[in-house]
Amino acid sequence: MRILFMATSLAASCAAAQTVPRDAPSVTVQAVRDPVDKSYRKMIAGMDLFERRHALAPQASLRFQLLPRWYDTQLDGITLRIAGDTVSLPVAVAPDHSFTLPRNAQAWQEDAALIASRKTSTLTWRAQVRSPNVPDGMRRLGDLRLECLVGVEAGLLSNNGQLFAWLGELFTTPDSVCNAPDGNYLFFAGYPLAGVTLFDGNRSANLPLAALYAGGTQTAATLRFCDCQVLLEHSYYAPIWDRSWSDETLLSFKAKEPLE
Repeated sequence: MRILFMATSLAASCAAAQTVPRDAPSVTVQAVRDPVDKSYRKMIAGMDLFERRHALAPQASLRFQLLPRWYDTQLDGITLRIAGDTVSLPVAVAPDHSFTLPRNAQAWQEDAALIASRKTSTLTWRAQVRSPNVPDGMRRLGDLRLECLVGVEAGLLSNNGQLFAWLGELFTTPDSVCNAPDGNYLFFAGYPLAGVTLFDGNRSANLPLAALYAGGTQTAATLRFCDCQVLLEHSYYAPIWDRSWSDETLLSFKAKEPLE
């Protein structure tokens, strides 16, 4: 399959090259793109999905957020820009390392990339969907459902250690990840967790231990492939696939006591 894919891509590239006239004007490339820089088109597609599925969180707004993936990753002072063949647009980053993306026709046409001033492999990228009036220390389940859908559509999944994970992305859809019990889309709290409790009207339940710390399955060999590399104790799986919990369900987080 890989050989066929490469051959097809090569043939397409050659055919495209043959259509360029010899006297075509040269174009200066503004940036050399890392293979794992985020696709501007895919992130705009995530924004479009947010609008289509807004009913999950009708009062919420959408931002994207950067999180550290390495222990020595410094996010303060990080800069972002949209870089295409001829376009280069700065993206403002807030103090909490979140940002929004402008819609730009030229960047879309040039299949631009979103490039950070840190190595992309040192970062974890997430959608951030927040409804107003959610109490501090809680998250709304409908917000998390929409975060997952947007995150997958925007291509923010990168916790796959398989050699050809990039090929698997071709067959990954938001619904196949976010509506499946084994979708394994990780969320992160702002601090190490001791537990998570769900409240939906008169119903409540504690998330099982298997829903915390990336399922408790990470080893020294696999942790480096996980988005949770430095945020393992912050990570949890929410029951976004379980429709018996309404969108108004609130998740309450218990912080882990620091060791003395």
